[in-house]
Amino acid sequence: MNDNLPPLTGVLRPQPPHPLPALYTEEFAADPHTVYTELRRHGPAAPVEIAPGVPAMLVTGYRAALRVLQDPATFRKDPRPWQDTLPAGCPITPVVQWRKNALFADGADHARLRAAVSTSLLGVDLMVLRTQVVRIADTLIAGFAASGHADLLHDYAKPLALAVFTRLFGCPQALGEQLMVDTQAIFDGTDPAHANTRLTRTLSHLIDLKGRRPGHDVVTRLMQHPAHLSGQELEANLLVMMGAGSEPEANLIGNTVYRLLTGAAVAGDLAEGTTSVDDALDDVLWSDPSMSNYSLVFPVRDVDLDGIVLPAGQPVLISFAAANTDPALPPEHRNRAHLAFSAGNHACPAQQMARLIASAAIDTLLDRLPGVRLDPDTGPPRWRAAPFTRGLHDLPAVFPPPVRTPALSTSGVAS
Repeated sequence: MNDNLPPLTGVLRPQPPHPLPALYTEEFAADPHTVYTELRRHGPAAPVEIAPGVPAMLVTGYRAALRVLQDPATFRKDPRPWQDTLPAGCPITPVVQWRKNALFADGADHARLRAAVSTSLLGVDLMVLRTQVVRIADTLIAGFAASGHADLLHDYAKPLALAVFTRLFGCPQALGEQLMVDTQAIFDGTDPAHANTRLTRTLSHLIDLKGRRPGHDVVTRLMQHPAHLSGQELEANLLVMMGAGSEPEANLIGNTVYRLLTGAAVAGDLAEGTTSVDDALDDVLWSDPSMSNYSLVFPVRDVDLDGIVLPAGQPVLISFAAANTDPALPPEHRNRAHLAFSAGNHACPAQQMARLIASAAIDTLLDRLPGVRLDPDTGPPRWRAAPFTRGLHDLPAVFPPPVRTPALSTSGVAS
């Protein structure tokens, strides 16, 4: 733990909010930071609802979040005793239910699965990846540049993330498209049970395909890892890798582009070269990360978290967005030590890759379409109502059609 952070101290706290703030509503999505500010009045953690009738403790303090994330012996990841209490048809079940992957594993099981996942990702050449992202971006931009308008989420960020990850995973585009649609449905809670069934079936098809036709890709490396993952483990770990990679990556791109296009000062600084896309990415990762509330854990005993009791066996959720914007965090701490990719032994193993993809995608967009701005005729974009993720419904934009559109690449969007 960072000893430069202010110490936790036991103090008396106000009564918990009533009714509990619901993280799945349009109202919360429209202004989550006002809710986080109110929750901080109750201490570093406060009760919320993550689905109708499903309470959880949400950690909003930065130091408190680190304490939870860096103590896997006290805060376990296995949700099985709790998930049996969820109401039938609960929309968040596919997101929080136990699977045999690194995300929900503890101890030796986690170390084995995490090693396999990390090794499969380490085989990605980042220089080659950046070149591929730019080629994919050019192909997508060429498809809409002449029209002078586009939905930069659905016409650009989402298909770009899909194309990148289908390439990384050696996945046919049709399977990749189904994976992305169903991943969003699970995170948004729209028909999650059927989406979960389709996801499992699609991943099974992909594993069967790579077993017959191995390649230089993440799936093949995972299948060939010395840990010898079972079929169930392969499906479960590919699910979390695709889920954490495609939909959140698209939202990271979309959220950053939106931040750039709504900040006149930032846009001017970009044009003058006094700020960078990486600066904008950092700003979004601090304040509007695409995984805003997640890292579900369960205390093995009652835990006193700075005067707030976290009951044994009950769900504790980390608000990365709230912790990152904790007013108690010293200004000098605002470097790249944000929690957008979590922390501890469950931190995202692909965060360098995620930043690279987003940076290359946004750099290419701004370079190819100078003068891009939000479409003034459509009104402000709306945020999707979802308890765990932060993403827009759409991102309509207009721009002067370039005199010469980017050339189509022969190795752009995956075939």
